[in-house]
Amino acid sequence: MNKIAGLFVVISSMISAQQQMSLLECENAFQQNNLQLLAEQYSINMADADILQAKIWELPQVSGYINAYNPQDKRVLDAGRAKGFEVTQLIYMGGKKKNEIAFAKSNKELSQLQFSQLLVELRTQLHTNYYNLYYEKLKLENTNKQLGYMNDLLKAYKVQSAKGNVSLKDEVRLQSIVIQLNNDKVNINKNLLEFEQNLKVLTGITENIEPEISEEEAKLVLTAQPFGDNDELKRKALENNADYLFILKLIDNSKLYAQWQKSLNVPDLNVGAEYDQASGTFNNEINLKVGIHIPLWKSNKGNVEKANYAIKQNQKNAEFQKLNLETKVQSAFQIWKTQYDQLSEIKSTDLSNLDLVYDGMLKNFRNGNISLIEFTDFMESYRQTALQIYDMKNDLMESAIQLNQLVQTKIFY
Repeated sequence: MNKIAGLFVVISSMISAQQQMSLLECENAFQQNNLQLLAEQYSINMADADILQAKIWELPQVSGYINAYNPQDKRVLDAGRAKGFEVTQLIYMGGKKKNEIAFAKSNKELSQLQFSQLLVELRTQLHTNYYNLYYEKLKLENTNKQLGYMNDLLKAYKVQSAKGNVSLKDEVRLQSIVIQLNNDKVNINKNLLEFEQNLKVLTGITENIEPEISEEEAKLVLTAQPFGDNDELKRKALENNADYLFILKLIDNSKLYAQWQKSLNVPDLNVGAEYDQASGTFNNEINLKVGIHIPLWKSNKGNVEKANYAIKQNQKNAEFQKLNLETKVQSAFQIWKTQYDQLSEIKSTDLSNLDLVYDGMLKNFRNGNISLIEFTDFMESYRQTALQIYDMKNDLMESAIQLNQLVQTKIFY
């Protein structure tokens, strides 16, 4: 009784270790729990802090003096008869503070775009791993179904081979198929572990995720087609792709930086007031003080020149990024179209017929209507075809996800 109870505990723990989740539920968990996203959000907070810092002026400076030694009265630290102090404040000229703040605000916009880049990249990984896991589980289910029958058949042939009723060659032929199926199963399970691990990291969920998607839903996703043609997709990508928008914003950012560096060449003012008890022209005099650097040369000339080169560099990078993005969209669309057309040629009736023929071959072999050679040839062909069909569906799904990543807006019906 205790053994049975223990078995139920093990089974229950295995079941509870898996969690059925739709793609939308995975996305919600991903946005709430993904550590990379949570860490990247602090970059935006740090950019806010930089804006705050840019608005802060230099503190006023106070300095003073007292007499150290009075030679007339031979007194040390004669503060009562000779002392003074002054207060000065640095005044920024040439719009330095305004330019520094504008540059800091531009840096925040870049941080927000970097966050968007990471969000798109990680969401793409989430979708890819989710559908990879879904189709690998279907492959495993199909492989296990074949293995179940082939293992029983192999056991029966081993018994008959030992009795001399069938040839060893027939046993080896069946053994070969079983080995191939087991090898498929090992590879599938290895892939499943990888996809499950990736989903755990992406969603922050420690249990294994079981994709919750019906066959009908999967069909609808596979038959979805993108809005517009190739040129329309390129246009949308240029409007929405975070990588490309980041490069464009980087041009504006470098222009603001250059403007800030140029303003640093303008001398700043030091303005202050001074009180002097006895060392000035008058006793207890109050003086106005103004100081400014003499602009004999541009003290920030090198940084200005460097900033101007950065503008040109970012402009060239933007041209490259535009060409690269348009080429990637075109290629991704062509890959998707090729795979879509290829899968469309396989009708649902063809898949039904494949399963129907599979069941018929099993029945006919049991009844002795076909030879072992015919049966094993068909099983090998069926094994390869079943795996290829699942791979074709998964490849089409990955192509659609890749197209989504590039265009970064709703493009499918």
